[in-house]
Amino acid sequence: MTEIQSKTTPARENKMGTMPVPRLLISMSLPMMISMLVQALYNIVDSMFVAKLNEDALTAVSLAFPIQTLMIAIASGTGVGINALLSRSLGEKNYEGADMAARNGLFLSILSCILFAVIGGFGSHLFFAMQTDNQTIVTYGTQYLSIITICSAGIFLQITFERLMQSTGKTIYNMITQGTGAIINIILDPVLIFGLFGFPRLEVAGAALATVIGQIVAVLMSLYFNIRKNTEISISLKGFRPHPRTIAVIYEVGVPSIIMQAIGSVMTFGMNRILLMFSSTAAAVFGVYFKLQSFIFMPVFGLNNGMIPVIAFNYGARNRKRIVQTIKLSVLIAVIIMLFGLAVFQLLPGFLLANLFDASEHMLAIGVPALRIISLSFLFAGYCIIVGSVFQALGNGVYSLTVSAARQLFVILPVAYIFAKVFGLSMVWWSIPIAEIVSLALSTLLLKRIYRLKLKDL
Repeated sequence: MTEIQSKTTPARENKMGTMPVPRLLISMSLPMMISMLVQALYNIVDSMFVAKLNEDALTAVSLAFPIQTLMIAIASGTGVGINALLSRSLGEKNYEGADMAARNGLFLSILSCILFAVIGGFGSHLFFAMQTDNQTIVTYGTQYLSIITICSAGIFLQITFERLMQSTGKTIYNMITQGTGAIINIILDPVLIFGLFGFPRLEVAGAALATVIGQIVAVLMSLYFNIRKNTEISISLKGFRPHPRTIAVIYEVGVPSIIMQAIGSVMTFGMNRILLMFSSTAAAVFGVYFKLQSFIFMPVFGLNNGMIPVIAFNYGARNRKRIVQTIKLSVLIAVIIMLFGLAVFQLLPGFLLANLFDASEHMLAIGVPALRIISLSFLFAGYCIIVGSVFQALGNGVYSLTVSAARQLFVILPVAYIFAKVFGLSMVWWSIPIAEIVSLALSTLLLKRIYRLKLKDL
């Protein structure tokens, strides 16, 4: 064992293995929840400024969302695998395994951004041409998506470096990096979109450039913090060779998570196609919903990010009591957050659409009932999100995949299509609350099973 490892082991055990769970979970999660809220802010700011151009620009950004979701799915899913393996290795005091997880995870993120740069460079125009014959939307969308994908190193490396910090309990630095990147994006959005202070007016392309510049700055900061502050692990790639067994273990947990989140991309693409049968405004409303709901869901995802290493560490240390306590507290916090979101969506949908997105009367007529109906799913979503992450932390990502596939592919899309054909646009939105009820039932059944198989006898 190295000198550094000897010095840091007690601190790791004291925090992850013995600190009272409520204080540990809050200390791990709160910085990530705050940074995720800032992330949600700059996601929505993009669309707010783009909406001031025209509705076609807003629709273009909305239609690009499935590809952005896919990139985040691959980056975050791989990060879940890295996080679970690294935290478990530290819990088992396997420091060599922790370093292997970090280095191979970084290697995988580099491969992913190269892949998306190629796909985006050659396929962005085709992606939009498949969805609409509105040439303004196609032009705007191609510009936006090309920049986002060709410069995807920002999102992939940022998420990977953040997961490395989470795995060792240093989430405070992620709040700093994400917050800085978000603030840069928010500042640059109006400057590059509308051509302020002598900059050229780039419109939708300016929104994309603002996003990737913010991400790249966050990557550079994350790299610095990992090298200087994250002494429990080494990310040096000097003499690095890919380790097939480590990669296999990362993807054993990560691939189900990737597929689970990628299913969301497929669902969004499918819903956009269904909604475009009625109008581009309906698709724009769906895109606006995703921007707005990120304010509610992002804090829950931040809670997840703090919860996963706590559960993974204590599973490696075989401490069932702390695992169960962490799960119960996480579910309680998530449900409270989602109930707050439900209240906002029920009481203020018109205010949100009109004041944030310059919604026309036509968009308001579609959007107000849509937001109220969709937000009913919040009643169940907090619990389901937490339980899905519990599956991942315990190495059963396939359970999360099963629930996600059932919810989004086998309920939302078929029900939405049938309702669209039989009842019209107003009923399409009900597919989402119906799917969340199915998710609730499946999540509960699988949670009971994993408790019996993995936790009961610890």
